[in-house]
Amino acid sequence: MPEATIGVIGGSGLYKVEGLSDIEQKSVKTPFGYPSDTITIGTLAGQRVAFLPRHGRGHRILPSELPFRANIYALKSLGIEHIISVSAVGSLREHLEPLHVVIPDQLFDRTKTRIATFFGEGLAVHISFDPPFCPTCSEALFKAAQAAGATAHQGGTYICMEGPQFSTLAESRVYRQWGMDIIGMTALPEAKLAREAEMSYAMIATVTDYDVWHDTEESVTAEAIIEVLRQNVEMSKEIIKAAVPRIAKLGPSPWKGSLRNAMVTAPDRIPQETREKLDLLVGQYLK
Repeated sequence: MPEATIGVIGGSGLYKVEGLSDIEQKSVKTPFGYPSDTITIGTLAGQRVAFLPRHGRGHRILPSELPFRANIYALKSLGIEHIISVSAVGSLREHLEPLHVVIPDQLFDRTKTRIATFFGEGLAVHISFDPPFCPTCSEALFKAAQAAGATAHQGGTYICMEGPQFSTLAESRVYRQWGMDIIGMTALPEAKLAREAEMSYAMIATVTDYDVWHDTEESVTAEAIIEVLRQNVEMSKEIIKAAVPRIAKLGPSPWKGSLRNAMVTAPDRIPQETREKLDLLVGQYLK
């Protein structure tokens, strides 16, 4: 039996979820090391939910240092079917104002140094990644955001930069020309790994600032966004509470079985060590 079916990955400022009952803490070791922090499992709105603070409690881990593979693998090992990702983002559009919520439907990868797959080491896998966010889970999050009283926007493209520095003005202007809507540092490779793990992944993106492109707003600084971030975190918690019962009704992840036809390596050529390391992900297809 799964220990939980819904996972929440908390972004900047979101280090715990209030309202959980029957709580237990899990320290999960994976073939890729330990996740960002211990995982809290508890009951919320009648559902078992697993919560993982992406940057660790106290925000100790930079975006490029995040143990993405360990985080996703650990949630998979607990039985998670659907991941709610909560992320603070900058806005690249006038109408996406600070304190607004965006439920994005597309991703654009501008990361440079991150390992973006579980595979390799003798096992070649090429999985479909469009749409990058689960449409049914995203719809549930959008309805939950509306129910929670957020000014919510359905759809939009999230561009993921490497960081930890914020954008230059030139970069911000180019991203706007490309048609990007919001910018952040953590959706990738998180979303890609969730797909490889056959899990549903959707995002609550909370707007903290206008990046650096806006003529009448000051350039983004960590100090300037702290109060907005605090308010966004409180709204995110309300959205999560409203979303959990909706997502629970969705049943299993719609991406189950995705790996079956994505593995291109002949089974008899896969090294035993790789088989054992990735048994949680591919074992059922190699029997």
